[in-house]
Amino acid sequence: MKSNEQSALPTDVYLSFVSSLYDYRQTLLIGMLSHVVTFLLVFAKTHDPFFLGCTVAIVLIWLVRGVGMRRFDREDLASLSFEGIRRWENRYNAGGVCATLTLGIACGYAILATRDPFAELACISVTLATMVSLVGRNYGSARAVVVMSLSACGPIILGLLGLMDVFMALLAVLIVPFILTTWSMARGVRETLHKNVLAAREISTIASRFDLALNNMPHGLFMLDADNRILVANRRACELLNLGERERLKDCHLDAVLRYGVRHTFLEQDQAKQVLKQLNQLVQGMQSRALIPFSDDLFLEFSASRRDNGGVVLIFEDVTARVRAEKKILQMARFDTLTGLPNRDYFGELVSNALVDKNRNGLAGFMILNVAEFKHVNDTRGHIVGDRLLCAISERLKKVTGNKAIAARLMGDEFVLFFSSDSNRRVLEERMRAVHAQMRGAYLASGFTFNISMSAGYVIADNCDFRLEDMQIKADLALFESKSRDKGSCTAFEAEMDANYLDRQKLKTDLREAIEMGGLSVAYQPMFIADGSRIECCEALARWTHPERGPVSPDVFIQVAEEIGVVSSITKFMLRQACLDCLQWPSHIAVSVNLSVLDLRNGEIIPIVTDILSETGLDPSRLHLEVTESCLMEEAAKVQTILQELRARGITIAIDDFGTGYSSLSYLDALPLDIIKIDRSFVRNIREDARRFKLLRGMVNLSRELGLKIVIEGVETSDQLALINQYKCADLIQGYVFAAPMPSLAIESLSDTLLKKLSVSKRRSRRTA
Repeated sequence: MKSNEQSALPTDVYLSFVSSLYDYRQTLLIGMLSHVVTFLLVFAKTHDPFFLGCTVAIVLIWLVRGVGMRRFDREDLASLSFEGIRRWENRYNAGGVCATLTLGIACGYAILATRDPFAELACISVTLATMVSLVGRNYGSARAVVVMSLSACGPIILGLLGLMDVFMALLAVLIVPFILTTWSMARGVRETLHKNVLAAREISTIASRFDLALNNMPHGLFMLDADNRILVANRRACELLNLGERERLKDCHLDAVLRYGVRHTFLEQDQAKQVLKQLNQLVQGMQSRALIPFSDDLFLEFSASRRDNGGVVLIFEDVTARVRAEKKILQMARFDTLTGLPNRDYFGELVSNALVDKNRNGLAGFMILNVAEFKHVNDTRGHIVGDRLLCAISERLKKVTGNKAIAARLMGDEFVLFFSSDSNRRVLEERMRAVHAQMRGAYLASGFTFNISMSAGYVIADNCDFRLEDMQIKADLALFESKSRDKGSCTAFEAEMDANYLDRQKLKTDLREAIEMGGLSVAYQPMFIADGSRIECCEALARWTHPERGPVSPDVFIQVAEEIGVVSSITKFMLRQACLDCLQWPSHIAVSVNLSVLDLRNGEIIPIVTDILSETGLDPSRLHLEVTESCLMEEAAKVQTILQELRARGITIAIDDFGTGYSSLSYLDALPLDIIKIDRSFVRNIREDARRFKLLRGMVNLSRELGLKIVIEGVETSDQLALINQYKCADLIQGYVFAAPMPSLAIESLSDTLLKKLSVSKRRSRRTA
């Protein structure tokens, strides 16, 4: 380190160097005493008062330096600036130089003046001894070493040279390497100290950062030696385990510390033993990770990592929030969020576990409960009320079943139950029917009272033969029978139901194949003007003749098509075929095609219709599209938008089976309609039932006020036709009174026949006139 490097030192390092000058003051006392004794001995030998003066000077210098050192002790070192530190260094150097200069002058005087060997030897010896201690005491100041060594040795060199002796001169020259060596030694010590101070400062900084990081990490940490004694513990570890101050834990055995911590977590004794056992397994390397519940409000996850020296690093964290979240997720994954009952998947798991636990020779029952007319509740009271009703039903189901059965919500308004019994079939069946009976009755939801009935289907099988999927299919078949026969009843599965199910599955397969292979055909039922003299439109009706079953009713195969999701394919076929056939008819005849609920669930029907019209070249005004009220009840706003776009393309929109759904009149104002087709149920017995006929006329008058064209369906007798025409109730008539459904070629032939009859009738009228 160069002499000018002192000013380049960091303030804290510089302060440590200067502080080292003021340490070990006992050496100054010892040095002062040795100097005083030496000078007194020389005085006693030579009786020269000069040495007595040197003694007094040494004592005074020591006293002054002592006062300065006490003042240094009282100084606030942390607030000292660089210049302030330099001032304290200069004060020290001044005192030291005074002392060494006194020693040097005494040596020079002894050599030149006294010529006494003892005086010379004594003074030079004590001075050189002081030079030796100069390195060990004053290395902190480069200037102190230089100035003090020069002030001590300079007078000796001058004294030796003053003797004018060659050998003494050579001896004086040899003192110079001694001085240089002293400087070099001091510089080496100072550089070493400088490096150590910087290293210590770096280590302190790293230790401080490590300690800060360690005590602010969210994990608790124990670092153990090979004997499981704690070397390091952070603050979070003490907080999580209620261990108090971490300083107390150093060198404590982990087992004792954990026992103390466990006692303060309010665990039961057995729980505490289990916790300690798991922790010991971690420490011993039997496990690498463990989740330990200390209480309902504290879950800690521990992980252990073994060190090369046999020690262990044990890290743990509070995972209570994660455990709660996982429990909540598991709850959501296993239970229905609305009712709190097990969902379908968890129900299957519970049933599997129950079958494993039960006697393989016992019986198991599976039941499906369906809330009758629940859709009507949603439609009339809203879905919120419907949800609350489901919750009320679920609560009763929990109370009724208790621990006698496993209950779950299947979907929507359907619930499933699993019964197990070691008794005979009759007892189990009575239990199941009793549950069904208790589930019927009055329910209160959102201030409304609902008298609810439940349709149920169930199946009973031996435990060894119980397969949940098979049982669900059979119970579904029994439920279907309950709904078909008498809503609110409870039906047991029978073998023929399975046969019917298999038959229906085959029908689905055959229908899909018929659609793909072009096995469907189209028949048309004409719509006549009121006097029957002219066909205005023909409704396209899908027909399917099964190769084995013969003709299949549209009510059957359309429902099957909706179940298997191919009704849109039928619609495309009907639209294309109807447009092609309509091109073969007289230009005044339009064709009408029915759209299903599934066709109107998205906007795909719009490009389908547009493409078919473009492909066939049929004028859009000759195409009528019929929708039923069931189509309008689901997502009415979306259906309204779709119908408006179709109508904007010149297509006529008709509502079919008008009057059979809920809130029918509200659709007349909201939807873009052109035609109202009044359902056949309003035509039946209109001659005998005056009230029914008044209702028919009321709907007709309302429709005319709204500017809608009226088609009356299902007119079968001349008496019905005469009454309708008498009161001008219809613009068009559709029914067997004029014509049954027929092939496309028959429409063209029938139209020609009607035109000829009309022409003959006109000629007769002119002749008569």
